[in-house]
Amino acid sequence: MIALHRVCKDFPDGTRALDDVSLAVPRGAVFGVIGRSGAGKSTLLRLLNGLERPSAGSVQVDGIDLDTLDQRGLRALRRRVGMIFQSFGLLANRTVAANVALPLELAGVARAERDARVAALLDRVGLADKAASYPALLSGGQRQRVGIARALATRPDVLLCDEATSALDPETTRAVLTLLGDLNRELGLTIVLITHEMAVVRAVCSHIAVLDRGRVMDSGPLDAVLDGDHAATRALLGEAA
Repeated sequence: MIALHRVCKDFPDGTRALDDVSLAVPRGAVFGVIGRSGAGKSTLLRLLNGLERPSAGSVQVDGIDLDTLDQRGLRALRRRVGMIFQSFGLLANRTVAANVALPLELAGVARAERDARVAALLDRVGLADKAASYPALLSGGQRQRVGIARALATRPDVLLCDEATSALDPETTRAVLTLLGDLNRELGLTIVLITHEMAVVRAVCSHIAVLDRGRVMDSGPLDAVLDGDHAATRALLGEAA
């Protein structure tokens, strides 16, 4: 579903955030990307929805090379690639329902269809009774569920999760990861999950890539990577455990 081939990303200050990164994310996988702070995880995620462009190499989503897309093409791509954030990213002056509806408004979806889809999504994430509430009145876990519902509003094929559970307590983290696993199975979503927590990877991921200083140290099915003997990988996974 996602392919990165020899991707590098350099910033104007001379920092090389990603260095010769090649990865293949299978369709329908829950793919964890783990590494220390500053390893390049968030930069990698931003490449997958076109928020950043690679300095070298190619990024493809479902066979589409993102570097060939103009602004209109990128807008269309982002309707297929949802994203949820550590900080939730909700608009404080909009209700829960209005937050979820925002991507549909931007896409020009008719009001009746929009309302029906929002209601179905809020029911799916267990927040049907919070439609008229504002984010400030919700718990962290509830706000993340709103973020997930909003990310699913345009019926994406891919869901990107940027440290989506690191601001949550352990019990809420388990509930959110269960929801993500259910959505992966029920909708066939391909999920890319950025984290520094090994427990998160073990709980929900089918595949993993280990990043260190912008380079992929190891990648593949979760069990194969965990059972491997790559010294740098084992050191990083031990730190993250």
